[in-house]
Formats: sequence, structure tokens, C-alpha cells
Amino acid sequence: MEETIAGTEAAQIPKQRGESLLETAVRYAEERHWDVFPGTWLEAVDGAQRCSCGDAACPAPGSHPARPDWATQATGSATVARRMWQKQPTASILLPTGRTFDAISVPETAGFLALARMERMELTLGPVTLTPDRRMEFFVLPGASVKVPDLVRKLGWSLSSLDLTVLGEGAYVAAPPTRFGSRGAVQWACRPTPANRWLPDAEELISPLAYACGRDR
Repeated sequence: MEETIAGTEAAQIPKQRGESLLETAVRYAEERHWDVFPGTWLEAVDGAQRCSCGDAACPAPGSHPARPDWATQATGSATVARRMWQKQPTASILLPTGRTFDAISVPETAGFLALARMERMELTLGPVTLTPDRRMEFFVLPGASVKVPDLVRKLGWSLSSLDLTVLGEGAYVAAPPTRFGSRGAVQWACRPTPANRWLPDAEELISPLAYACGRDR
């Protein structure tokens, strides 16, 4: 399920392939007003791709913060973003949650089921990422991390029984085209377009997401 809109404005939305990490990070800051910060990157070591953090067993190679103060490093300035990626052009693109958006993370199977259900319900979606570790992250308005537990309870579920988590303040998501080691790159399941610049509230999406996660257990 990928939204596309003809015209010059849509053409400016970041592509999934063929564009440098630097230019993509700048576009996220400039066109979507998302804060961005550079994470770790992949390095070739003895013929294998290793994370720049130096941990041979890194669980998220090339796709996690490179420094503990990443939250203060994040910027919404396209100029500052360009300067940061010029220093390390292969750094991953990470987006802090809890600022311009929160993200509801569910398993890939539940995510596709929810997308089909949302389409039938004619819900307006925000951007949705698909990660190499088989998760889908639905962008919603900030504040979801506070609302979702109660919303899920009202639907008859306990949050602990569902594989559904909310990424809010203090967390982050990896943005396309960031790579997770040899597992592949983050992609858009629903791309950023002018039509979804205004994000939905968690309350609008939680019913199909909780239902899909319940079916996926």
C-alpha cells in the first residue's frame, strides 16, 4: 500500500533508492520538518559488513545511535543536517520520536493485515516504515505513548498480551534507506506524501492495529 501523488510537490518526497543518505536526511528535515540525527554506519572488515560501534555482535549493525547524547544532537535544521552527514556520509538516518511524531510498532504480518483493514475503513494514514527485522512502524501524532495503553484496554485487550509497542519520547526510529547490516534496508510501506503531512491520532488507528496484533498472536 503505497500512496503516490502526481505533480512537482510529490516528486520532491525522498525516494527509497538512488538518493544519498545526506540528501535524504536533508529532505526529511526540510520538507517534513522532522528532527534527524546521524547514527552508526557499516564498515567492511575482513570482507564482512560490521557496525562502526566496533561490536562484532551488534544487534542493530549500522542503525543505532553513535553517541549517548543523541537526543541533544538531533536537529530540524536542513543546514545542520547537511553539515553532520558531510562529516560521515554513510551514517544511518535516525528520527527521534516524541517530538513531531510517535510511532506504533507492530510485527510485519500484523502490520499488513492492519493496512488492509485501514484501507477498507478509508482511514487516513501517516507514513509507515517496514524494517528488515520484520516490524512496521506507523507514524502518529505525539502523545500516543500516553494514550495507547488505555485505548487498548477499552478495546478489551491488555497491552502486555499484544506485540504492540509505542515509541515516544526518548526513543527513535531508523528511516529509509538506513541499512540493518546484511539484513537489508528500511523501506516505506506507506511513503511520506503531501497527502499525509498531517498525521493521524493514535486513537484513529489503534483499533485495526490491536485487532491485527490479536489475530497474529
